[in-house]
Amino acid sequence: MTSSNDAFPATATPYQATGSLKGRTILMSGGSRGIGLAIALRAARDGANIVLLAKTGQQHAKLQGTVFSAAEEIEAAGGRAVPLVGDVRNDDDVARAVATAVERCGGIDVVINNASAIDLSRTDDVDMKRYDLMQDINVRGTFLLSKLALRALRKSAGHILTLSPPLNLDPKWAGRHLAYTMAKYGMSLTTLGLAEELKDDGIRVNSLWPCTLIDTAAIRNMPGGESIVRAARGPQIMADAAHAVLTGGNLRNGAAPTGNFYTDEQVLAAAGVSDFSSYSLGAAEDQLVPDIFL
Repeated sequence: MTSSNDAFPATATPYQATGSLKGRTILMSGGSRGIGLAIALRAARDGANIVLLAKTGQQHAKLQGTVFSAAEEIEAAGGRAVPLVGDVRNDDDVARAVATAVERCGGIDVVINNASAIDLSRTDDVDMKRYDLMQDINVRGTFLLSKLALRALRKSAGHILTLSPPLNLDPKWAGRHLAYTMAKYGMSLTTLGLAEELKDDGIRVNSLWPCTLIDTAAIRNMPGGESIVRAARGPQIMADAAHAVLTGGNLRNGAAPTGNFYTDEQVLAAAGVSDFSSYSLGAAEDQLVPDIFL
């Protein structure tokens, strides 16, 4: 599987940026591969500082990339990388990541809650270890990283961006995969709550979610994943959308710049993109698999 940087070189995307992340410091959970790495590489092309907290210090048997190989790609793309091996479930690891970002980069401008675990099993079949893993990484990890970065974000009037869906209370989503739905909606509730709590502190808090399935190693490793991703888009669409959110401020006319649940298509359409076909991995637009929760 190619890296997101190889799959979508800078010249291949229709997104034309109007702002830059040059000199900004991003603290991201995960980011060794997939959407997180694509977002980091897009920021790196601007000259951003990117602090990655990820568990993968050594090559995984099934998953390509480590936090160190990601750092090499970030540096090659023009950014400054600070790779940290750690677990977003561990309080000390997260505190160390926040402290390192402040000490080595002078502060934190953006927190990206990217780390997430997925298991679409129905309730009868879900393993409770997987249930706990999803709750710990998705919900607790998002809350913890955001919480510990608040002091630095207040100083920078920064931004928290979480990769989580709109809070769609149509019962079908809870009925299809209750454990995973609770974990992802927990991330979204963190966006909703922090946006309200911090609205007078100058910190923006938003979520971003893809309209279609995105090609990632996690999806490919699911049963039937290799065939499913043929009707997916590459992660660069999320990278461009995240860049637009982080540099473009309010992307909804008349809406507040915080507390939004953006989709990639909505953000990029507001940025002037009208044709999304170049983000596809080959399938026609009407053959793409819609993502869940929308």
